[in-house]
Amino acid sequence: MDTMSLTIATVRPAASLAGAREGARAFLEGLVRPIAAEVADALVLIVSELVTNALRHGGGACTLDLTAHPDTIEVAVHDRSPHEPRTRTPDLHGGTGGFGWPMVNRLARATAVTRRTAGGKTVSALLAR
Repeated sequence: MDTMSLTIATVRPAASLAGAREGARAFLEGLVRPIAAEVADALVLIVSELVTNALRHGGGACTLDLTAHPDTIEVAVHDRSPHEPRTRTPDLHGGTGGFGWPMVNRLARATAVTRRTAGGKTVSALLAR
């Protein structure tokens, strides 16, 4: 099993997001058993969305964990906010979002939100390999 853990810094969120995407791509390149290009693209998109939301709504800091299992790849983002992602009507004109969480749920085989005993939550997405 291939595993990798990345810590996203709080100082420069834009750089942290780029680092998360680069880390996800490096993780995928390092897999012993490669995955299909469309799965890799979906994984990087999910990482981007979950890290963006964690930085925006979770206090400016998060941790990203990527784990390869025999049949799946797990993306887990930990942040300090206790609030779960919610589905809302997408804003087609004002730029306030609403597209990300439904997209993550469409791309992933399964998603979960788990409260952490130390505070905050973990948002996980499982992708078929």
